[in-house]
Amino acid sequence: MLVWARRVSQGLFLLLFLFLFLQTESKGSDQLGYPAKLFLDFDPLLALTTLLSGHTLIAGFSFSLILVAITAVLGRVFCGWACPLGTLHNLVGAMKRWQGSQHVRAWFHVKYLLLIFLLTGSVIGIQLTGLFDPLSLLVRHLALGPYPALNYAANGLMDAVYKADLRAITRVADLLFEFFKATILAFQQPRFEQGTLLTLLLVAILLLNLAERRFWCRYLCPLGALLGLIGRWAPLNRQTEASCNGCGACDRECQGGLKVDAWRASECLYCMACEDACPKDAVSFGFSRKPSSETLNLGRRKMLLAGSAGLASVAVSRATPTFYPNRANPDLIRPPGSRPEPEFLARCVKCGECMKVCTTNGLQPTLLEAGFEGIWSPILIPTKGYCEFKCTLCGQVCPTGAIQPLSQAEKAEWRIGTAMFDRGRCLPHAHATPCIVCEEVCPTPTKAIWFEEVVVKDRNGRELKLKQPHVDLKLCIGCGICEAKCPISDHPAVYVTSIGETRSKKNQLLLDNSSRYGA
Repeated sequence: MLVWARRVSQGLFLLLFLFLFLQTESKGSDQLGYPAKLFLDFDPLLALTTLLSGHTLIAGFSFSLILVAITAVLGRVFCGWACPLGTLHNLVGAMKRWQGSQHVRAWFHVKYLLLIFLLTGSVIGIQLTGLFDPLSLLVRHLALGPYPALNYAANGLMDAVYKADLRAITRVADLLFEFFKATILAFQQPRFEQGTLLTLLLVAILLLNLAERRFWCRYLCPLGALLGLIGRWAPLNRQTEASCNGCGACDRECQGGLKVDAWRASECLYCMACEDACPKDAVSFGFSRKPSSETLNLGRRKMLLAGSAGLASVAVSRATPTFYPNRANPDLIRPPGSRPEPEFLARCVKCGECMKVCTTNGLQPTLLEAGFEGIWSPILIPTKGYCEFKCTLCGQVCPTGAIQPLSQAEKAEWRIGTAMFDRGRCLPHAHATPCIVCEEVCPTPTKAIWFEEVVVKDRNGRELKLKQPHVDLKLCIGCGICEAKCPISDHPAVYVTSIGETRSKKNQLLLDNSSRYGA
C-alpha cells in the first residue's frame, strides 16, 4: 500500500513539474500566469550556495525552509516521494529485472565530498552548484535538449501528414496539432547550441540506473547529500522486529541499496519498499526518540582535498584567456536586468529558465565565453534571435536574482550593448544600394538608427541619393533586432557588442555615459 502511495505521489509531483516546465513560456503577454520556478524555490542547496556566493537572501528561497523542516522530521522523503529527477530514475531502473540485493557501495561518500566542494567554492564566490543540483540540472537539460527535439519531431510529423493529403487523417491531425500547440508545443521551434550534448548527458545520467537503481541519488546527488545530513536524526526511522529471519526480501527491493541490518537514515530514500516486501511484517517505519547510531566518516584527508579543490576552483577557472578583469568580452551580451558580471556569475545557477522563456530564442547557453564558471549561463546571440523590446520574462523566471526583474519602463532604458556598422558590408555605405531595414525595425521610441542623406556615384558615374545609416550611441540599447533582420544574412553589416551595457561602468564607449543600475 505504501509503495503505491509513493508511486502516486511521485507521479503527481512529476506531472506538476512538467506542467510548470511547459508554462515557462510566453502566452502572448508579458506575464507568466504560473510560478514556473516553484521547484527551484524549494531547493535548499541552491538557497544555501546562493547565500554563500552572492551574499544575499533571496525571498523566493524562503520556501526551501519548508523542505528543510520536512526533512528534519521525516528524513529524505523528498528524494523518494517528490523529486522529479528521482522519479525518472525510478522509471528507467524499472526497465531492468533486478536479481538479488543491491548493496550501496562506499562510493556514497562521493556526493558528500561533492557537496563540500560546491560549498567551499561558493564561499569564495564561484557558483557551480547548478551544474549538479538535480532540479536545476533537469530543467536545463530538458529545456535545451529533449524539448526542442520534441517540437521538431511533432512539426515534422505534421508536415508528413499534410503532404500525404489524406482528408480524414488531416482533419484529425489538425485537431490534435491545435491541442498540442495550446498545451505542449512551443510557440515557435526552439533551437539551442549544445542541445545534442545536453540531451546525451541527461540520457547518460538516466542510463546509470541500469547499472544500479538510483545510481545518481546514491552516489552523486549533492542535494541528496545535504538532505541526508539534515535528516540524519529525523524521528521517523526504520524499525526491525525480532521476527525478522533475514530472508533478504527487503534488501532486494530497497531503492537505496541498504541492508536490513545496516540501515542509514542519511541514505534511506524512504520509499517504503522494504516494509511492503517483508513477508513477516517485521519491517516498519515509525516515530522514535531513539537517537541514530550511524556515523558518517568521510575521512579527514578526503574532506580536506574536496574543500581545497573547491577553494582552488576559482583560481583554475579564472586563470584562463577568457577571464580578463579589466576587459569585457564583446560577445558576452547578457539578458536585460543582468547584474555586473562577477555578481552575475556568483548567482546564476544555469537552470536554463531564462533561455526557455525567451520569445525569440535569442538567449543561448554559453560554453566557455564566460570561462568555466559561466558554462551554460545565458548569452544573447542576435543572429539567432533579438531581445524583444517589451519582454521582461527572463527576469521573472530567474530564481536567484542574477537577472533582476524589470518593469516595462526600466527595460526600455536598459542597455545590453551597442550596435555598430561594418561599412564594408553595408549596402548603402559600400555598394551604393538603398536599404533602410535597420532603421525600420529599430524599436526605441526615438529611433537609435538615423540616416545621413548623401550623394554617391555608381561605377558608371551616375549620381544616386542614398540614406546611409548611423547609430546614435545614446539611444541604442543593443537589442540586436537590426543585426537579426539585416538582409546581409551570412555576416550582418550591423552587429552588437556588449560595450555600453547598463550593468557595467567600465565597459563603456562614451566617457560621459553613466548608469543608475550598473556597478
